[in-house]
Amino acid sequence: MRGDSGDWRRLWESVPSGIAHALRPGIAKVSDEVIEEIQTRIPEYARPTDEVYIKVVRMAVEEAIGRFLDRIEDPDAPWDPEPFRMIGRGEAAEGRNLEALQTAMRLGARVGWRRLTELAEPLRLSPQSLYDLGEAIFVYLDQLADAAAEGFDEARAHAAGEMERRRHRLLDLLLSQPPAAAEAISDLAKAAGWRLPRTVAGVALDDQNGTPSLPPDILVGLERPQPCLLVPDPNGPGQPQMLEKGLCGWRAAIGPAVPLERAASSLRWATEALELARRGVLPGGRGPLRCADHMATLIVFKDEDLVGSLAENRLAPLAHLRPSQQDRLAETLLAWLRYGRGAGEVAARLHVHPQTVRYRLRQLEELYGEQLGDPDIRFELEIVLRARQAAREGARPS
Repeated sequence: MRGDSGDWRRLWESVPSGIAHALRPGIAKVSDEVIEEIQTRIPEYARPTDEVYIKVVRMAVEEAIGRFLDRIEDPDAPWDPEPFRMIGRGEAAEGRNLEALQTAMRLGARVGWRRLTELAEPLRLSPQSLYDLGEAIFVYLDQLADAAAEGFDEARAHAAGEMERRRHRLLDLLLSQPPAAAEAISDLAKAAGWRLPRTVAGVALDDQNGTPSLPPDILVGLERPQPCLLVPDPNGPGQPQMLEKGLCGWRAAIGPAVPLERAASSLRWATEALELARRGVLPGGRGPLRCADHMATLIVFKDEDLVGSLAENRLAPLAHLRPSQQDRLAETLLAWLRYGRGAGEVAARLHVHPQTVRYRLRQLEELYGEQLGDPDIRFELEIVLRARQAAREGARPS
């Protein structure tokens, strides 16, 4: 404490200790004046009908005045800041900042100084003693303010930590499988100060140092095995732009918007998309990847063994060809399935001559025969060819 330094100690010792004994009988009167001044000047403390609150304020004022006189009588007495830390914690619990309390302390010091000047002559205080008392008041005011600030910061940190723990627990409940009871989620959301949204989206994140810069209504789970976020109403006004900006520089995948009870499913899809992005199957980079833009690929890669088995069957007519021939014909067949059966359109997509496309298509007709006329087989071919293309792109060096 600043009041315990050598200079301040000499100041306390310079005040005649007998003054404290002479001033003690007036504590109640001075307390009344301080309380009246505080409640008149500071609206936050004006609760004339709240007897309990008035009693607490009186105890705080009398405690402050009494301890000031104790320091005058015995400068070596140990300084116990705990009562004033409690006052700071009380301000935090009331939801205020320290401005009102600091103003109240200054008003109290002003009243105390005014009373001292009135008593200077009856108490036969010399000008130097009066000056030293004034200095002591302001030293003591610093001590009270420091102690109150410590208690205030401690309470705020504790409240923030408790709120963070509740939000982590809420995230655990929302992502649990099977889903937690709606009543349990509602109760914990209320305790955590989190408004229940209509829809949410899970966001899977790569491990990184730091925390994304995002609004407080987004639940953050960076300590989970798969770091993640849960975003309320992800398609609401301004939300896509907010996520784009907040996740800039992060490798992330945003799951589709789902009802609250399906939050775990959204995060699961986002996690799968992020893994595909790591492999290069989906576009990756610094910034969010949206599952909604790649649902077909997510479906195709949901069971790669099954798709692989289907590919062995549907691509069997190409198996005897050289790898380079397989690649050219597979590319041409996929473009033909996607963009229509005109050689000109396929050629434009592949950036080759139409005659080259016609030659390849004749080869495919010879290899597949009537199979290319079956809608179900064409559908399965497009699935396996899309999967083949995505996997090959993912395997290329970046």
